[in-house]
Amino acid sequence: MKLVKPMVSIRPTYVLSAFIFLLSACGNDSAIDAPQAAAPTTIEPTALDYDAIEATFRERVATLSADDMEGRSPASPGEERAVAYLVETYKEAGLTSPPGLDYVQEVPLVGVTPSEASALSIRAATGSLEFEFGRDAMFWSKRLVEQNAIADSPLVYVGYGIVAPEYQWNDYEGLDVQGKTVVVLVNDPGFATRDDDLFNGYAMTYYGRWTYKYEEAARQGAAGAIIVHESEAAGYPWQVVAGSWNGEQFDLVAADRNMGRANIEGWISRGAAQQLFELAGMRYEDMRDKAAQRDFSPVALDLTASASVRSDIAESKSLNVIGYIPGSRYPDEYIVYSAHWDHLGMRPATELNLANPDETDRIFNGAKDNASGVAMMLGIADVFGAQSTPPERSIVFLAVTAEESGLLGSAWYGESPVFPLEKTAANLNLDSPTLLGPTSDITVIGFGSSELETILARHAAAQGRALVQEPTPEKGFFYRSDHFNFSKRGVPALYAKGGIEHREQGAQFGAAWEADYIANRYHKVADEYDENWDIRGVIEDLELYYRVGAELAFSRDWPAWNDGNEFKAIREASAAARR
Repeated sequence: MKLVKPMVSIRPTYVLSAFIFLLSACGNDSAIDAPQAAAPTTIEPTALDYDAIEATFRERVATLSADDMEGRSPASPGEERAVAYLVETYKEAGLTSPPGLDYVQEVPLVGVTPSEASALSIRAATGSLEFEFGRDAMFWSKRLVEQNAIADSPLVYVGYGIVAPEYQWNDYEGLDVQGKTVVVLVNDPGFATRDDDLFNGYAMTYYGRWTYKYEEAARQGAAGAIIVHESEAAGYPWQVVAGSWNGEQFDLVAADRNMGRANIEGWISRGAAQQLFELAGMRYEDMRDKAAQRDFSPVALDLTASASVRSDIAESKSLNVIGYIPGSRYPDEYIVYSAHWDHLGMRPATELNLANPDETDRIFNGAKDNASGVAMMLGIADVFGAQSTPPERSIVFLAVTAEESGLLGSAWYGESPVFPLEKTAANLNLDSPTLLGPTSDITVIGFGSSELETILARHAAAQGRALVQEPTPEKGFFYRSDHFNFSKRGVPALYAKGGIEHREQGAQFGAAWEADYIANRYHKVADEYDENWDIRGVIEDLELYYRVGAELAFSRDWPAWNDGNEFKAIREASAAARR
């Protein structure tokens, strides 16, 4: 498909005043290792042809979410078509391939499907419990061997299972859990207490995510790790747990075949946890409350756990798609735009409702999630490519795979970066943008995290818009999209999108639109391209993300994480590698 390049034309509704990018534009006195500012450099302001951008955006979303893409599942014919389309589009946009890659980075994946599982058996001197797989307990193993088990493993309650020096918190202090199974709470003490001075208050930190709990348990040498599920703390009901971990799970293939993970990872329901603690002679609610206090110490439960699971293992490969515009003055410094190209593929014909002859749609088209985010990223590449003045820093466009399987494509990029992360100034992530029309607000996921928000706020103000916090920070959405795999390695990341305050129809309209999408189209076959979408807002967001990246591309600053952020120390440690 021939791309439509932006031309110099201005739609009055969206006119921004001409602006100048200065080498010291970020105004960041505390930036890490910020070089001495040089004389200001300017580029001509870019006036955008919104009609051309809109037409191209629509064409790309329609193409990527078409039925012949088969839902863009990793390691499928749909992936082959989507990747081929992206590579061709990158070339047409004038993007350069990283040396030796031909625009693609291989990502080794493995699918692990539980085929046979026991109950989770709990034993004490005074009695025993049997938690049925799927009903009371859900567990698996990420180790790449067919059979994994724990047998009579001593249970230790470690509260929230957190080791966080920046918060002066260590639930494992003085504890040896080799051969033992840890029982852990989801979320973190700030959420539990609503104390703004504890962790991040009501907003979840990474230490509250279930992924962290298993990672830390493995670092501590635990044989098993069982998280207690509570709907409010997790952000979803038990049915999500039972459904999400019952089938094939993709993972990356580590050098040790994932043998560094715990033998068994899993969840138990709150009701099961109440029974477990009662068998240990304790009250669950009391022990949960104690875990949120600074004087909490881990507790041996005088119980043992046994469980086994047999898994089918299938290895495959998928692809990240990468192109970039080399910087004219600082080509070894990078701004990375990211968006995931994958979606959920096709559901088996056996899952169709055969009693309903009209139910024939098997394809998860993923138009909003995330063909629209990829189309935004490609539009930004067009704008940069059309500039007569090239960016001084390199601009990278990274379309990652397997986001829906656990952020795996971006995780692999983080482990095997094509461009050095310590030389990466920022990651700007695009995932499932708002398609309800023009909004006066910009929702920032992980509000207050970094100095990138200062840049975003300035350019949003030029559009007559303001930044707002996501409505449910306790659910930890900041840790559930691809920017997180940059964040956890210290790279400041921004994940923002149009809010719900529709400029013409108000917040009630916007909230209703989003609620309808979540209820009827999110991760469903109904997430299809609609030519009636009002995409004025998403085009404004595209321009906003472009301007943030452009300011960074002509800056000598290194945006920092804000004080108190869990990734700040990692970034500060990486500053030495840039010198």
